[in-house]
Amino acid sequence: MFFSKDLPSPTSVFTAYASMAGYMMMIRSMAHELIPAPIQDFIYRTLRSLFFRASSSTLTLTIDDDNMGMNNEIYRAAQTYLSTKISPDAVRLRISKGHKDKHVNLYLSDGEIVNDVYEDVQLVWRFVTDGGDKKSGGGGVGGRGGGGGRRGGMDDDGRSEYFELSFDKKHKDLILSSYIPYIESKAKEIRDERRILMLHSLNSLRWESVILEHPSTFETMAMEDDLKRGVIEDLDRFIRRKEFYKRVGKAWKRGYLLYGPPGTGKSSLVAAMANYLKFDVYDLQLASVMRDSDLRRLLLATRNRSILVIEDIDCAVDLPNRVEQPVEGKNRGESQGPLTLSGLLNFIDGLWSSCGDERIIIFTTNHKDRLDPALLRPGRMDMHIYMGHCSFQGFKTLASNYLGLSDAAMPHRLYPEIERLIDGEVMTPAQVAEELMKSEDADVALEGLVNVLEKMRLKSEESNPVMTKKKESRLEIKEIRLRSDTEGSPRKNSKRFKKLVLFWT
Repeated sequence: MFFSKDLPSPTSVFTAYASMAGYMMMIRSMAHELIPAPIQDFIYRTLRSLFFRASSSTLTLTIDDDNMGMNNEIYRAAQTYLSTKISPDAVRLRISKGHKDKHVNLYLSDGEIVNDVYEDVQLVWRFVTDGGDKKSGGGGVGGRGGGGGRRGGMDDDGRSEYFELSFDKKHKDLILSSYIPYIESKAKEIRDERRILMLHSLNSLRWESVILEHPSTFETMAMEDDLKRGVIEDLDRFIRRKEFYKRVGKAWKRGYLLYGPPGTGKSSLVAAMANYLKFDVYDLQLASVMRDSDLRRLLLATRNRSILVIEDIDCAVDLPNRVEQPVEGKNRGESQGPLTLSGLLNFIDGLWSSCGDERIIIFTTNHKDRLDPALLRPGRMDMHIYMGHCSFQGFKTLASNYLGLSDAAMPHRLYPEIERLIDGEVMTPAQVAEELMKSEDADVALEGLVNVLEKMRLKSEESNPVMTKKKESRLEIKEIRLRSDTEGSPRKNSKRFKKLVLFWT
């Protein structure tokens, strides 16, 4: 191959390029050593800003974690939302899993890009980490993915983390007024789906937490369908009425009283409500609370979107008698300000009840008549739910849960007999469930239940004077019918017969 004398040879070109590259690497290395990282970032951003300002119609929003020293909710929402939009082609991601998480979480790492479309507008998300030698991920460390973790836009190594959202400038109003609220709404839905429910209980006037894994749902509750539907509708109405509560000037809370005999599913209904709403549960034992001030402190320590439960409130504490006279030798602080009914009422619907949103308060009791009427009025206990003995509808739910018997299939041959025997206050759902658990064979389990129902019903009739009288009347009716059929006498038209039939029905 021949080259012109006026042109440099390939060897000379490569030699010059290698020398220049070496000089550039040396200059770059010296710049990194001599120029602090913040100044480098400032120069880079300034040059990039000048370039894009002159030549681009793209607007870029920076969403930093720092919001005047507090967590930026938009940053947190973007972090959650984008974790579901990660492209399969991503080459660098951050993975994390907290001790409360059921599944691993994926987050963007430095420089990763996510493309999104909203109302035909193209949007580009980019996660950026400035400073430090290591590359950082888009959250998930130290609980940040769940809303906790470090405050501000710097991590422990001084790195600044933020998202960049780029789009055409002409869509600025749409993005700010519609897209950002959309992201916040979607992020809330995602967090609700991922949320690990917690059960909080008292220990030395401090809340201690364990994961709530109670399997109860409305589908498994042995309740009448109308009652179940009414509770669900009331919960849905409460959740969607945030603006309504604000408009009418009421605290965003709701009170439920669950009452009925033991074993009727009051605690299971609390768990079903928590699972349905994705709310944490706070189990408050009033016997452990000695003063109104302690009650207020515990209330302030509860989170929004939670259920506060006081079980067996009629037995928990005798509030009217809790005010004692100071005893000589006691410190004043030990005797003043005990827990009072007034303090509990203020806790339910007084000024302290407004310290939080989306709160549900539930009282359970076996004896509603023992409660002070002041606890039960609307505004405190808004909905009273009677949890009674097992009905036939409730039995069919339990039979489906425990034995796999479905209403869609042919009813079991013992269903008519069970429907007759279970009518009235005979057995609680807990008692029925116990019988159904004794065998996995449906025939054996239901035959055992029939035997128990017959014994329970006989015992109930013997202990109830009215039921005993009805039983005697039923026997006399059978005797009159038998005589009428054998003797041909018109006894069935007698006044005595008609009176017995009227009493029985």
